[in-house]
Amino acid sequence: MGFSVTGSHVIFFIASVIAAGAVSGVFLAVTFNLNTSVSERGNRVQEVLDTDFTVINDPENIPLSGGNYLFYIKNLGRNDLITTEDIFTVFIDGELVIPTNYNFSVEEIKPGEISTLYIDSLIIVSGSQTLRLVGPQSISDEFIFIIP
Repeated sequence: MGFSVTGSHVIFFIASVIAAGAVSGVFLAVTFNLNTSVSERGNRVQEVLDTDFTVINDPENIPLSGGNYLFYIKNLGRNDLITTEDIFTVFIDGELVIPTNYNFSVEEIKPGEISTLYIDSLIIVSGSQTLRLVGPQSISDEFIFIIP
């Protein structure tokens, strides 16, 4: 005797359960990877949102002390800012300032606190200037000031 209709149905049922299991396994793996990716991206976005700073000088009265112009940097974010030459990049009128020509008063700025950025006065000419600070997470601030 041969296979009956019931036997064929059992074989098709078993094959469909195996196929459904394989498809659900693929969907589970894709969903897990998507969830992990979204979580990591969300953490990076949160870190960027928690990082912010600004220059708070009077643009027409930049203090000069010991051969350096003083710029005051305030941490507006919720994260500490590490103020090293590896983290911050300084530009004056679009020209890169080499790390030997600037330094910060502290190595870390707590949220709400202020640090002083010292820039060698020999690299800043008189007239209208633009200071651009690029910090962690590529967060930047641009400050236009005048040197008499």
